[in-house]
Amino acid sequence: MKTSFSFSFSFFFTMMLWAPLSYGFVNPRTLLQLESSSGSGGGKHLTKEELWFDQTLDHFSPYDRRKFPQRYYEFLDYFRPSDGPIFLKICGESACGGISNDYLSNWLNVKLNRTKGDNPWFVFGVSYSGALSAWFRVKFPHLTCGSLASSAVVEAIYDFTEFDRQIGESAGPQCKAALQETTRIIEQSLTTNGKAIRALFGASQLDIDGDFMYLLADAAVIAFQYGNPDKLCSPLVQAKMNGEDLVEAYAKYVKDFYLGTLGVDVDTYNQKHLKNTAVSEGSSDRLWWFQVCTEVAYFQVAPANDSIRSSKVDTRYHEDLCKNVFGDGIYPDVFATNLYYGGTKIAGSKIVFTNGSQDPWRRASKQTSSPDSEYRIASMRMPSYVISCRNCGHGTDLRGCPQSPLTLEGNSQNCSNPDAVNKVRQQIVEHIDLWLSECQETDV
Repeated sequence: MKTSFSFSFSFFFTMMLWAPLSYGFVNPRTLLQLESSSGSGGGKHLTKEELWFDQTLDHFSPYDRRKFPQRYYEFLDYFRPSDGPIFLKICGESACGGISNDYLSNWLNVKLNRTKGDNPWFVFGVSYSGALSAWFRVKFPHLTCGSLASSAVVEAIYDFTEFDRQIGESAGPQCKAALQETTRIIEQSLTTNGKAIRALFGASQLDIDGDFMYLLADAAVIAFQYGNPDKLCSPLVQAKMNGEDLVEAYAKYVKDFYLGTLGVDVDTYNQKHLKNTAVSEGSSDRLWWFQVCTEVAYFQVAPANDSIRSSKVDTRYHEDLCKNVFGDGIYPDVFATNLYYGGTKIAGSKIVFTNGSQDPWRRASKQTSSPDSEYRIASMRMPSYVISCRNCGHGTDLRGCPQSPLTLEGNSQNCSNPDAVNKVRQQIVEHIDLWLSECQETDV
């Protein structure tokens, strides 16, 4: 969509902070492959030139001086060295393939007339990276002018039953009923012929029932989380209406779309694989699980009533996984995490939160704006927007619809309500414009 906004931001800096994508799960290396193919030859990136610097391995040890090479990207075509703003995009859930040529590159119109010598910084992130962008602003307000926290999971949650409830709301009555019936049939099949049902889904290596049922739950999650509800619901509802085999229909979706198009590796759910500490292509699978098991939990468990996912995916399953994979004494101290960062009561300013209406992760985000009465200066408040449409999911404001497979430029035209997306994008730009302009008068 073309607008009257001129492209005048000065410097875009993209850094990879390695952590796998929040589960419901697309593997980091899969995202990199999809991103690379999406961006080939189509002007999808502003730059793909890799740069490196020596990063401290352990920032908490005064004795460990080891370093590692950390990759980043920079785009300098519009940079004003003396006073121009610097935009830091944190790619904390997958490997960066470059700086994407998304809507921000075309919409941002920064009107600054600074006299100070410091360059103002503004931080962006999606999902866990969205939380990082919000927390960066909270912990270092003197270093930033604001942040965009897109689908930011700022609230650590132990038993995350609201995740499954949101999937039910996003699915709608017909699709929800079909998913629930499918789950019941598969659970029954596990007790009578578990080997055959695992083979039907291409998951024979998953010996633990909970691992297998978690894979099947995540396969459904991804359709709503990333803006592809019809990929799942249309064939499943049609099969139910026609009296066809629901399990066969679901197996086809899982193998064709979840394992096929998205390239998700079944071993991501295999605790035997997760226990392997040898460095290999699949080593990153352990990283998010370790964070889950020590800090944030997000145990996606079946609610007591009206659940879509299997009751085998309960709190005990998650606790046993953490113990089995990482050893005794490992558990997520969500109280400490929320105490330190503030959860949804985050004590910050000049942070804009955005969420998609169909995204189950919005239940761990800040979905309401902080009242103006909490702030002496109205422009310092923390606005929050929920973008409402049928396929508005994780990071819709930045990624458009659908979010997976990735559309790097963040096209909103495939969203069921493009006007809703573009209205929020307009408001984001206005907040960024205002907060950056205020940097010439205040440090916070």
